[in-house]
Amino acid sequence: MKKKKKYNVAVVGVGAVGVQMLRVLKEHKFPIGTLRVLARSARKIKVDNCSYDVEKITPNSFACIDFALFAGTEGSKGAAVTFAAAAVKSGAIVIDNGADFRMKKNVPLIVPEVNGKNVKNHKGIIANPNCSTIQMVAALAPIYKKAGIKRIIASTYQAASGAGRSALKQLWEETGYIYKNSDVEKATNNPLQCKTAKDQAFAHQIAFNVLAQIGGFGDNDYTTEEWKLVHETHKIFNDKKIKVTATCVRVPVLNSHSESVYIETRKTITPADVKKLLSKAKGLVVVDDPAKGKYPMPGLSSCKDEVFVGRIRKDPYVKNGLWLWIVSDNLRKGAATNAVQIAEYLIGKK
Repeated sequence: MKKKKKYNVAVVGVGAVGVQMLRVLKEHKFPIGTLRVLARSARKIKVDNCSYDVEKITPNSFACIDFALFAGTEGSKGAAVTFAAAAVKSGAIVIDNGADFRMKKNVPLIVPEVNGKNVKNHKGIIANPNCSTIQMVAALAPIYKKAGIKRIIASTYQAASGAGRSALKQLWEETGYIYKNSDVEKATNNPLQCKTAKDQAFAHQIAFNVLAQIGGFGDNDYTTEEWKLVHETHKIFNDKKIKVTATCVRVPVLNSHSESVYIETRKTITPADVKKLLSKAKGLVVVDDPAKGKYPMPGLSSCKDEVFVGRIRKDPYVKNGLWLWIVSDNLRKGAATNAVQIAEYLIGKK
């Protein structure tokens, strides 16, 4: 795109991700000319003491807009499906955080540190990968380039915020209810004390519990979230030969996803070499000092843009087998930050 001193930006959606988009744009000092905040209904919101006038979205909302950042409501009624074409027709570049365009052939699926060069292939729409995919491929990309990867086994421990504000509310209220109406012994013997309403984010109690399901069940009894990890990893690395399998789990953590990732590399690479490699990579922070009990945790990664990696160790029984523990803020790098970084890449601010 033609370089300018300032760019007109629209943020579509003011849920958990949309709010983070507004926050990241400000923190990154993105060169904004006009900022338009759009949603299904007009209202005023405040983010970090900054007030924003939210306009009701229409097909005509994108006049003179350079970048339209869609926060990511998916499906036939999602904002991107409804309004992305209108935004592109108006001349905007759409960066969508939802799943609707990710696997479309003519839509680049971008993590700037991994495959930023592919952004030039866009036809007006660029897709943000799924939050769990972003942090995994960001951590694995340097290893993939250096030693190749033939197999990935991922187990994710995903925070409630990944399912939106209603999920955070459910976790918070359930935790409070059990705390007020029970004690440690009672809660241990009867941990499932909350009745789950039909309108809640999760079909089961999330407080003091773990849900081995994210999304609906599909082929081979894998969930949609698990298939996202498979298909999106193949597309980002442009390598369908990698054998990817995953189990995605929702845990009672407010924010930041954690992943236990096992890989088999094509060439031998030592844990020490991996630590050096990842320490030099952009957007990654290695926290790996077992003797001092230092490793990535959701509590330390929340509100940060980087992907944190630790517990890097060799499988003692498989020659090229390695384990990694990967943690990142799913609302930041897993969504809002990655979208803003795509826009920064396009304007040459890497």
